[in-house]
Amino acid sequence: MSAAKNFLTERIQTKDSEIFVAENEDVLVGFVQLYPSFSSTRMKRYWLLNDLYVNENYRGKGFSKELIEEAKELAKLTDAAGILLETGKTNDIGNKLYPSCGFEIYDEVNFYEWTNK
Repeated sequence: MSAAKNFLTERIQTKDSEIFVAENEDVLVGFVQLYPSFSSTRMKRYWLLNDLYVNENYRGKGFSKELIEEAKELAKLTDAAGILLETGKTNDIGNKLYPSCGFEIYDEVNFYEWTNK
């Protein structure tokens, strides 16, 4: 079993995340995975959109947008402050997709990372 499969299986079993899938004629073609996070300043939950994947044979057919809409519905149903995500500056597809789905680049803060080595 691959490390990715183990990781996802554990997230599902421990209910650490919410996962929505896209199907086409009973074929699983993609998924979105969201993790809960919280903001003490907003006193609400946020959802972190960490994984969005659509099989390359099904890209450009609207599945990504459907999955994002499911994520937005989750945010509304849980009265979350919103959905956060991160994508690479060179991810041309994602950098077109997310704004077309209503996401805005939040450039009022610096994003820092500390890596545990």
